[in-house]
Amino acid sequence: MTQATPREPRAGRAFLWGTATAAYQIEGAYNVDGKGPSIWDTFTHTPGKTERGETGDVACDHYHRWEHDLDLMAEMGLRAYRFSLAWTRILPQGRGTVNPAGLDFYDHLVDGLLARNIVPFVTLYHWDLPQALQDKGGWVNRDTARSFQDYADVVTRRLGDRVKNWITLNEPFIAADHGHVSGEHAPGLHDYTLYFPVTHHLLLAHGLGLQPIRENVNGAQVGIAFSLAEIQPATDRDEDIEAATRCDAYMNGAYLESTLRGRYPALIAEQMPIDLIQSGDMATISGKTDLIGINYYMRLLAQAAPTAYGGFTIAPWPPGPRTEMGWEQYPAGLATWVRRLATDYPDHDLYITENGAAFSDTLDDAHQVHDPQRVNYLREHTRAALTALAAMDARLKGYFVWSFLDNFEWAYGTRPRFGLVYTDYATQARYIKESGRWYARLIEAGAPDDI
Repeated sequence: MTQATPREPRAGRAFLWGTATAAYQIEGAYNVDGKGPSIWDTFTHTPGKTERGETGDVACDHYHRWEHDLDLMAEMGLRAYRFSLAWTRILPQGRGTVNPAGLDFYDHLVDGLLARNIVPFVTLYHWDLPQALQDKGGWVNRDTARSFQDYADVVTRRLGDRVKNWITLNEPFIAADHGHVSGEHAPGLHDYTLYFPVTHHLLLAHGLGLQPIRENVNGAQVGIAFSLAEIQPATDRDEDIEAATRCDAYMNGAYLESTLRGRYPALIAEQMPIDLIQSGDMATISGKTDLIGINYYMRLLAQAAPTAYGGFTIAPWPPGPRTEMGWEQYPAGLATWVRRLATDYPDHDLYITENGAAFSDTLDDAHQVHDPQRVNYLREHTRAALTALAAMDARLKGYFVWSFLDNFEWAYGTRPRFGLVYTDYATQARYIKESGRWYARLIEAGAPDDI
């Protein structure tokens, strides 16, 4: 008798298969219905900051087309949708006077999702800080964390009766590093010393934001979405192994350890300005959280560079498959993160809150988009995640593809296409790609090798 081949691990019916977006990347309508300017409005309107001078002024025009977009989600069978709120659509000046039209928009969006049996996951901050707060120092200014707390209070008072799943911040490392060290993101600053106050004040905002969420949302499930790269040494030299440890502390450990254990890694803590961390800050930052969001795209190979920021640089990847962004495809890193978090923080639910890839998609004459590279990428990454889930009995509860739509990819503009749905920017028509149809079948099957 031939022995049957074991089936791949599968997700149960309670597992949430979804997609994710960010407000600035899809909404457009950047100055309508009382919305104030954000740092991304300012940044993209500054010549030379984005590819081809593109802005998110229109993006996918989701603000006006949200009902159709939700219908597409329902057609694909999505069970959850992670989206962010535009802070300045609700509080144009960052705090103070509330803009009713902004709250109304998200009110309707949430109701539309629930009507289609799609679970909303709300991200409060996905990098679009109000420009009015940036003018007062932005995340370098400790008071911005208090403004975030006020914003969280306003939002959860309005939406908390229906939204139970909340992400305070998206990828605080990227906001600190790309926005304030490399300058490739808004607000476009170039000062490595800003990494420390910006990191601390972002995390303080997370901790302060937990308080109104808990008060206003009965049964809230709250967490934070981390940009978690798999860090490996570029060689087996001792100095590169040490560089990988340092890189991991800067990119991953500073955020995980502070929010989940109430302390910074030693090599981060020793570099913090002496008056930056005030009494009670770490207890606030490490307030009770329920979930950990894993945003995973790549591994990084660290090598020693004593004169560089952090004491390390990133080495080139070895030959192998790449996405259009030039990123190595390395699904094993996602499994590593599921195992690591399940081991280190076993009391938290895990969600893969972002995972996806950009490829050079084209729309053919029949309005079809064939993207087998993305199908393979998603198959390999979902397989890795579910295998780790089964091996560890990890509390992995959901997987969100980045992204639902092709959208405005920050400084790269509209060139990179990450979506399961193709956006024709000239007409704003949407077309579900081959990968979107594949993902719909995955949701029904529960395992990538069953389709």
